[in-house]
Amino acid sequence: MIQLLFRTRYKMSLNIYFCGSIHGGRQDANLYARIIKQLQEYGEVLTEHVGKVEIEKEAEKLDAKFIHDRDIDWLETSNVVVAEVTQPSLGVGYEIGRAVAMKKKILCLYRPTNPGKKLSCMIRGAHDGDSIKVFDYKEEELPKIFKDYFAAL
Repeated sequence: MIQLLFRTRYKMSLNIYFCGSIHGGRQDANLYARIIKQLQEYGEVLTEHVGKVEIEKEAEKLDAKFIHDRDIDWLETSNVVVAEVTQPSLGVGYEIGRAVAMKKKILCLYRPTNPGKKLSCMIRGAHDGDSIKVFDYKEEELPKIFKDYFAAL
């Protein structure tokens, strides 16, 4: 019952900006779609297109300046930023940097999938336990991570 009230209360009030790699690699596009679906339980995901497998082809039809300005507008109107940072991406790093400058709440999610691959110290080191949180995760842990994170906002 409490979870239903929480979902109802925040469904309309939270704008969530989701970040995931587009031009840096689309290996995780299906995962992004599953994450976005879960995030929609907590609010409106302004960037749900990031979960579309064919987004690169759609993006090629748009002007880079248009994409930048549109995404910055969405970032400005967001209440929280959730970034999947496993796949290195210049765009995701830029979005996180802009979100920090805007003093947004930021949740970074990293899957330690390869022992030789590490998360950038610029992301991991930004974790302050309050405005910026960085979690290593497995996909099955996401529902609890999201529940705890959004309950604490």
